[in-house]
Amino acid sequence: MTKILGIGNALVDIMTKLPDDNFLKEYNLPKGSMQLVDHEFIKRISAASEKFEKIQSSGGSAANTIHGVARLGLDAGFIGKVGEDDLGDFFYNDMKNSNIEPKLLRTQTDSGRAVALISPDSERTFATFLGAAVELSHQDLKNEFFKDFDYLHVEGYLVLNHELLKKASELAKQNGLKISLDLASYNVVEDNIDFLKTYINKEVDIIFANEEEAKSYTGKEPEEALDELAKQCEIAVVKVGKDGSLIKEGEEKHKVKPIEANPVDTTGAGDAYAAGFLYGLAKQSTLDKCGEIGSILAGKVIEVVGAKMDENKWKEIYDLVM
Repeated sequence: MTKILGIGNALVDIMTKLPDDNFLKEYNLPKGSMQLVDHEFIKRISAASEKFEKIQSSGGSAANTIHGVARLGLDAGFIGKVGEDDLGDFFYNDMKNSNIEPKLLRTQTDSGRAVALISPDSERTFATFLGAAVELSHQDLKNEFFKDFDYLHVEGYLVLNHELLKKASELAKQNGLKISLDLASYNVVEDNIDFLKTYINKEVDIIFANEEEAKSYTGKEPEEALDELAKQCEIAVVKVGKDGSLIKEGEEKHKVKPIEANPVDTTGAGDAYAAGFLYGLAKQSTLDKCGEIGSILAGKVIEVVGAKMDENKWKEIYDLVM
């Protein structure tokens, strides 16, 4: 059976429903933004938001994707770093309970967390304390982490750590893994464009990008950006929101429509799409079928709050996919 390994920021997602936007104004958080915050700030807003309804789950972009492939029945693992604290224990146990092999390093630094403040109109505002997650370094990686896996799925935020990314790719290639990269954020792409152009050409087999990220990387609109990306790796995917996704391998190109959905919260939609697509590849499905499975997962996850779905939602997915 195909095994997929993820590597990324190990964060605990704390999805918090706001009654209105006054909380955002009080803490000077621009609506819809993702703000990196320090330890003191995350403690203050966590305490202040205690009264609001919350859902907690292990998260981070690559971790969300790995949860998805595990729920679809593939063997999966995850490399990350957490603190020696309650949130670190929660992340580890959530992985184990989801049939994911956790390859977690521990540190004295507090575990990373992302407090997602959800406005009544479903817009999300993130206050993210990276904490232990960003202490993962190239020196932490061991050859044994990569053995017996077939794919390494990398979240784009790791592009900020060039040495870590290069070491992970080196060990993955030594062990025969294909590498998939989700670009994750257009500003990260812009800030690391020279490194990315070399890295993608040399190391990446499968690339996922939304239209903003694709434009930041290529300077082109989705269709032309897809063509450019497909020249640099085996399979290129450009996600175009309500218009679905574009996929290309060599001269083979597909446009996949999204499924009908009732959106509540778009958290994790791109991560879920990658999970469905990689599952399709693992099952040797056609490219358009891979995209369809990705669209099913993305369409279902936006109907719930947060990046994790309950059993009823997964049953809907199984009925459509299996």
